[in-house]
Amino acid sequence: MQLTHYTTNFEKRTFPITLVCDHVTNAPNIGSLFRIADAFGIEKLVLCGENIQLGRKTSKTSRATEKVVNYDICNSAIEVVKQLKENNHHIISLEITDKSEPIHRVKFSTEKPIVLIIGDENFGVSEAILKLSDRVIHIDMFGQNSSMNVVQATNIAVYEITKQLF
Repeated sequence: MQLTHYTTNFEKRTFPITLVCDHVTNAPNIGSLFRIADAFGIEKLVLCGENIQLGRKTSKTSRATEKVVNYDICNSAIEVVKQLKENNHHIISLEITDKSEPIHRVKFSTEKPIVLIIGDENFGVSEAILKLSDRVIHIDMFGQNSSMNVVQATNIAVYEITKQLF
C-alpha cells in the first residue's frame, strides 16, 4: 500500500544546516528549494539577491512549504556568508572549480553548523563567496554536460550531508 503525507512514519528532524542561495531567482526553483528544505529538515533557507519575491509560481512549486520553512530574504549573499562565518559556521560551496572536492569523498563534520551555498542558475556561486568558503564541493558527472539544474544539485548535496549527519 502506498503511504501518504499522513501515513508515513518518517522521523521529523532538523539538521544544523543553513542553505544560502546566491542569486537563485527563478520562481519555480525557489519553490522547489522550499520543498527540499522541508523534506530534509534544513534549519534555515536564506534567499539572497535583489527583488526576490515569493509569488504564485513559487507557492505553486513549493506546495505550501514556504509556510513551514524558516527562511529569510536578504540582498547580499556575501554579507550573510561573512556573518555566518564569524558565528563559527562551516562554509561549504557547491560549485565545480579547479580545487573542488567530489561530494562522495567528503566527510561532513558535526562540530560546527553547516552553511551550504548554492549559486545563480547561470553563473554559479560568486568568486568572492568561493574565497570565503572553508570547502568547495562538486558532484561528479559522467556525461557531456558539466553542470546540472541548481535544484537537482541541491537535492543530491543535501541528501549526502544529512545522510552523514543522521
